[in-house]
Amino acid sequence: MSGNDKAHHEGDPEDDEFEFRSYSSPACMMHEFDHISNSQPEEPPTTNPVHHWEEIRLWRKAKRVTLIERRLAISSRERSAHSQAITAALLKVLPIEAGTLIGFYWPFRGEYDPRGVIRLLHAQKVRLALPVVVRKAEPLIFREWRPGITMASGLWNIPVPAVGEPVAPSLLLVPVVGFDRQNYRLGYGGGYYDRTLAAPGRPRTVGVGFEHSQIATIYPQAHDIPMDQVITERAIT
Repeated sequence: MSGNDKAHHEGDPEDDEFEFRSYSSPACMMHEFDHISNSQPEEPPTTNPVHHWEEIRLWRKAKRVTLIERRLAISSRERSAHSQAITAALLKVLPIEAGTLIGFYWPFRGEYDPRGVIRLLHAQKVRLALPVVVRKAEPLIFREWRPGITMASGLWNIPVPAVGEPVAPSLLLVPVVGFDRQNYRLGYGGGYYDRTLAAPGRPRTVGVGFEHSQIATIYPQAHDIPMDQVITERAIT
């Protein structure tokens, strides 16, 4: 492996196209979608080991588009039923104890909306936090959130806490674009959650998504870190 290839593996090259702004933005939000032809192969070719990661990277990019389009196409009735099932599953596995600090996400592009669960947790005196990107290619920070806190408009106009010292959640709810049978997560390609989980003192991670987002494998690389659990409307893994 060349020096450049090694650097790509260690740095998660999927964020190379990420247009970083000088203001805070939500974690792992989506790259601009390029049009990708439906003629793209379902699985990446692996015959050339030199270009193996590049082929996987392109395959992941195409797969993201497919999975997000599928997620956005869910009917309102189906989404409501799936969301109720996910909410019930989350309430079974989340630690609902006063003072516990849980990181969550603000929903984006048809993701499961965790805010109903968050309201219930807040009523039980659970502390809550949202992720914020402060610099490109660095781990996320989390700022504490509560109803009424001042919010800022981050990248893609998704709210983040405007101010606040970094806090360290003991558990993270992490949105998935896709996930595989080993609980590896396909995200938006920024690599921020992977960098955060690679840092010392990683929290417990619960991936959240719809069952149709499951794929056989994301072809995990050295920088990919699996979720401890993934919750969908059908299963808790």
